[in-house]
This record gives sequence, structure tokens and C-alpha cells, in this order.
Amino acid sequence: MTEAPAPRAPRVPRVLVLRALGLGDLLAGVPALRALRRAHPGHELVLAGPEELAPVAAATGAVDRLLPASAPGRAVPRALDWTGPPPDVAVDLHGNGPPSHRLLMGLRPRRLLAFAHPRTPEVDGPPWYAEEHERDRWCRLLTWYGIDADPTDLLLPRPPGPSPAPGAVVLHPGAGAPSRRWPVERYAAVAGALRERGRRVVVTGGTDEADLVARLAELAGLPATDVFGGGLPHDRLSALVAGARAVVSGDTGIAHLAAAHAAPSVTLFGPVPPRRWGPPAHPRHRVLWHPGPDGDPHGREPDPALLRITVEEVLGELRALDALDGPAPLDPPASRPPEPAHTPAEAP
Repeated sequence: MTEAPAPRAPRVPRVLVLRALGLGDLLAGVPALRALRRAHPGHELVLAGPEELAPVAAATGAVDRLLPASAPGRAVPRALDWTGPPPDVAVDLHGNGPPSHRLLMGLRPRRLLAFAHPRTPEVDGPPWYAEEHERDRWCRLLTWYGIDADPTDLLLPRPPGPSPAPGAVVLHPGAGAPSRRWPVERYAAVAGALRERGRRVVVTGGTDEADLVARLAELAGLPATDVFGGGLPHDRLSALVAGARAVVSGDTGIAHLAAAHAAPSVTLFGPVPPRRWGPPAHPRHRVLWHPGPDGDPHGREPDPALLRITVEEVLGELRALDALDGPAPLDPPASRPPEPAHTPAEAP
């Protein structure tokens, strides 16, 4: 008697989300990812993004698996290592097309959620607004398709491990492009003033920013124990940020991490105004920006608007943060509330 074949396990439907960008981009997409998770509770949610962001994706509570995908700059990956049946749902959180549209359409998903673009008329999505805040943008996309999304749903759970420098002020001089890097000499001046007041100051940097971190540490006279260059693992960086007295940086990933952990922060904006990429409007998140024409967020020189931010302005915002937990300072600065941020449109 021939034995009956074992029954096949039912196929698990899958949602594929493309956001093959950096840390700040992923964190700005957390509200949309969580909305997709709620809308598809029985699906496997796969995020196509840089492999090194897998711990961040897991911390969102929305992503089941990361599919490694990246390209230089903010380009669209040439291909995705997708196996098995086509995605049941594909979601373009990378840009407004057409390259990202075509990449996902090539996988023949049953349904594609994306912004409209004249060069991909088969995508029947909402219009793209260049000036829209980044978190709002992706939530509006999903809402257009009937998925409730809350742009304020961005907080990450507190890291389980201890901070390597609890209560320190974290200075992060790096950014993805020189146009968003405030001069390291000014960071050193901020560090010196804080240390004179008895504050512990630590400096962080990415894997390719060792020279920048070393320069700041040298100028500020920081001990080796307070220098975290070379890219901290995500769990330690998250613990450091979550336990910080304040995080001072340009418009880059660590600023979004501070917002995700509700850590006090001072973010310095230059080529791109805070209304596109700024933190949530809250007294613990301070922004500095001198209004003017938009610059190039990927430029090779510090943006003129960024250079107009002074050391005293940064120290003033840090004093304002101190005042949230104690008596008012003698000279409270006039604080600019964060504005409502921007993924550059893709090249055709």
C-alpha cells in the first residue's frame, strides 16, 4: 500500500517593503512599517534594506525578516534576491519612482502600493509632494490605500542593556555628506564649555568617520573612554542614546535615533529645513536652523545655513534642555519649535 504524501504546509502570504536607505530613513519609516504590520497580521513582513540595519528593523516590532539590499548613495538597488512566489503585497517606501517601481513590478506582486509617477502610469497611487515631512509622507501613502497610519508612532522600546556612558552629552560630528557636517572645531568648543560645567561628553561616529571622531576627541581633550568611533553596534549605540543627557548632531541618523528613544536632542539643520526631516514637536527636541534657500543635502562643502549656527546657540539650547529638569537658566534662549521633513525624488 502506497503511503500518502504528507500534507504541504500552507503558504504564508508575504509583504515586501522596499526601503534600502540609511538609519534615519528606516526610523522615519517606522510609523508606516507598523501600519503595514497591523493591516497584514497574518503575513510575513520582509524589509528590503541594508544588512547592517537588521537589528534596528527587529527593534521596530514590525519586521519579520530583512532582505539585504542596498546601493551607493540613495540609489535604487539593481536587483532583489527574492525567492519563492511573488509578493502578495509590495510597498515602495524608497522613493517616488520610476526605478523603484520597476524593481518591485519585476517581482510581479499581486498588489503594489506606491506613489504615482508619469513614467509608470500603471501605478495608480497618490501624488508625491516634495515638501512633505518624511514621516507624514509614507503614512499618507498608506492612508490613500485604505491603511490607517499614525506618523507619531515612532518610539522604539528602551534597549535592554546599560548605557556605556549614562547621563553623558553625546556629540556626533558626522553625517552622510559634508554639507550636513557642522565644523568639528565648533563641536570641540561645545565640548569644552560643557566639561567646564562638569558634564561628561562623549563622541560617536560611523564606521568611516574614525578620523573625524579622533580630531574632535583631540581638540576637546577627551579621554579614550569617552570616544566611541568606528561605529558602535546598534544595541550599544541605542543604549548610549537612550541614556544620554542630550544628543547633539546634524541632520543624520543619530538624531532620528534620539527621537525614537525620546532622548533630549539638539539637531543642527543646514541644507534641508527641519520641516522635512525634523524631530517631533516636543520641548526635549530642539532644532537650530537659519532660514534661507534650500541647499544640497549631499553637497561636498558645509552648507552656508549650517555654518551660520554658532557655538553659543547650541549651548543655549542645551541650557534650555537642562531647564526642563531644574530651575530656569539665567539666560534662557528663544527656542524654535521643530517644524513639520524629505526623501529626494529618484532620478528617472
